[in-house]
Amino acid sequence: MFRFFASLAVFMAAAVPCSFAQNDFEHQFSKPFSQVMDELSKQFGVKFKYNVDTAGLVVKYADSRVRPYSIDETLKNICAPFDFVAWDQGKNTYKIKPFEYPRRKPEDGEKFTAYLTSLYNNKVEWESRRDLLKKEVRERLGIDPYLARSYEPKPEFGKIRKYDGYSVQNFRLPVMEGRTICGSIYTPAKSSAKQKSALIICPAGHFAGGRYNPDLQKRYATLARMGAIAVSYDIFAWGQSEEEVGKEAHQTPEAHIMQTIHGLKILDFMIKRKDVDAGRVGCNGGSGGGSQTVLLTLLDDRYTASCPVVSMCSWFDGGCPCESGMPIHRSGNQTCNMELAACFAPRPMMVVSDGGDWTSTVPAVEFPYLKKVYGFYAAQDNVYNVHLPNERHDFGPNKRQAVYDFFCNVFALDKSKLDESKVTVETEELLKYKK
Repeated sequence: MFRFFASLAVFMAAAVPCSFAQNDFEHQFSKPFSQVMDELSKQFGVKFKYNVDTAGLVVKYADSRVRPYSIDETLKNICAPFDFVAWDQGKNTYKIKPFEYPRRKPEDGEKFTAYLTSLYNNKVEWESRRDLLKKEVRERLGIDPYLARSYEPKPEFGKIRKYDGYSVQNFRLPVMEGRTICGSIYTPAKSSAKQKSALIICPAGHFAGGRYNPDLQKRYATLARMGAIAVSYDIFAWGQSEEEVGKEAHQTPEAHIMQTIHGLKILDFMIKRKDVDAGRVGCNGGSGGGSQTVLLTLLDDRYTASCPVVSMCSWFDGGCPCESGMPIHRSGNQTCNMELAACFAPRPMMVVSDGGDWTSTVPAVEFPYLKKVYGFYAAQDNVYNVHLPNERHDFGPNKRQAVYDFFCNVFALDKSKLDESKVTVETEELLKYKK
């Protein structure tokens, strides 16, 4: 009998094609990943691109993971065990990428928005949720132990440089032992204790050069020419901060904590200036600076206007540790930057979006949600969206124009001074603080 089964096994091994040799119960119906994808390509008429290494990978129970009616469900079943995700690139092409904890898909954003909308139907229910989020975000960010060790704001200032309608002054702010933050203050030429100016804190994003980027400099200076004091400062571990902590420190959770503390501390000393109107305090940043805008305005009630640019959406939390290095989006049993931004209601907020990044869904998904929350306060007209469908991820002229229009509207700035050609773009060296 034993010889019979042994002979049968030899016969079957010889008879079964090599590609199916492991496709049985004993071997968990396994197939090489590459073979599975080749078969799917033929079955569904699609192509695959790869941003992952699939060499040597084996798919267990491969055929049982296939859904002949849905390539999307099939790819989810195939990719999930390896922490891969299939992204539809259009034209019957999918890119296989690593799973990214802060990034989901647009359809996930739609579903999550519908879920959040179901949680509150009036102002009372919303404010209960809002208060929970503000409490948990602060706890999960973990800033209070850091703030307990921080110094009272005592900035050091560089020389003032005067230009057409504004001036620039660099500063250095000791935050705590071993940690400082450097930046520049753009002040209107006529700002004084008698003619107080609006204040706009401007966290920088990951655009080339950080706060030294020419497009960002134009924004700071133009806001100042129109009558607002604009403050730029280094991203943690960029610029002069990099000289202090090293470039690698930006890829740590501390970046999330320290960038937020920097924003809070800068507002602490700026709002006390005699030429600042504490009733007109705004926050405006793009990309990672937009994520910081949402977070700073959530944590600090002194802000009266918010303007996140090319950042806020329901399905992407920000792909850098300075945006999602701490688990703030686990607050309230899961949240997202869209809901955190809504916590600013009913104060004026404008969201700038475009068609070339994750903000492409704002007009159809995120903005209607924000309008609903603002509607709890009968303040739908206090939230705005400028969408630029033919543009990509940057802080270009049209995005800056939207920012100027917003702050001219809510802070009564002088739009006649809106002329970027009058701005002097400075060198990085000139913008660095020196004793």
